[in-house]
Amino acid sequence: MTAQNASVKQRIRQIKCIVWDADNTLWDGTLTEDTHVTLRAGVTDTIKELDQRGILHSIASKNDPEPVLEKLREFGIADYFLYPQIHWGTKSESIAAVAQSLNIGIDSLAFIDDQAFERDEVASVHNSVLCLEAETLPQLLKMQELKPEFITEDSPRRRLMYMSDQARNAAEARFNGPSDDFLASLGMTLTLSRAGESDLARASELTLRTNQLNTTGYTYDFDELRFFTQSADHMLLVAELEDRYGSYGKIGLVLIDTKDSLWTIRLLLMSCRVMSRGVGGVIINYLRNLARSKGVKLQAEFIANDRNRMMYATYKFNYFNEISQDGPRVLLENDLSVIQAFPAYMKLVAP
Repeated sequence: MTAQNASVKQRIRQIKCIVWDADNTLWDGTLTEDTHVTLRAGVTDTIKELDQRGILHSIASKNDPEPVLEKLREFGIADYFLYPQIHWGTKSESIAAVAQSLNIGIDSLAFIDDQAFERDEVASVHNSVLCLEAETLPQLLKMQELKPEFITEDSPRRRLMYMSDQARNAAEARFNGPSDDFLASLGMTLTLSRAGESDLARASELTLRTNQLNTTGYTYDFDELRFFTQSADHMLLVAELEDRYGSYGKIGLVLIDTKDSLWTIRLLLMSCRVMSRGVGGVIINYLRNLARSKGVKLQAEFIANDRNRMMYATYKFNYFNEISQDGPRVLLENDLSVIQAFPAYMKLVAP
């Protein structure tokens, strides 16, 4: 397959986060009624295995927060649950809060609860959430939605990277000053490199998992991406970001046709976790400078959906203008005559 004839493939639904009820789901018993509750058989091993696959976990429990958190700590599993929602509000509110905190699409969440009422309430508000009965627990590891095609080096680190994000977000909330000053305080380094064999599993995973910050929605499997790395007519770049809190992992991918005197960006995508870091603009500016130095035109393909308009805005803010449209497919061309400075808050390492 080449970039010219690639099509948007049908996505296999992949769950990025499971939101767990606590009483009679994570454990047998009810904290407010029972003097002793015990973890359900197999729940710890299931959570740990899914964590190694890169699937996150959170909590939606109608309880007072501290008793639930204390019980999670007692069972030794508290650190597996990100942004736990423990209050007396609706479960649908909790689901929405988890999706927003993790900055992922609500259709990438699963919700597991022993109460049919709670599952129905969530489904009535968020019909794209996968709602599961507590009795599903023994089958979770076998579900296709919870079996990523690849387990990459970033997969078992994903929860820890989100925990670093929590620390960053807390620091940002405490910061009193302009946003650029906060970004400068992070000491960010963005590394762009030619994709190699060891990058291809994560690169394919990015095309499958990234929906919002994706310019075309094209997905590529391992062999297709390997073809691009070996092709003289293509450039496949992987982006990695790190700061003083640690690595964000491999968070971006760029695929460019580099034939003759015209370069065309066929795919530009980024993880939602770096949405507010200005990564997209830095990558595009690098490509603009590179195209200018090579004496070639730079165009970009964009295919709109209901979630990726921010990427269209990113192109427009970086001097791309529409030159043609065919249905949802838009072709843009860059004004390379405009010289744009890189932001002072980010160091770029690139070939």
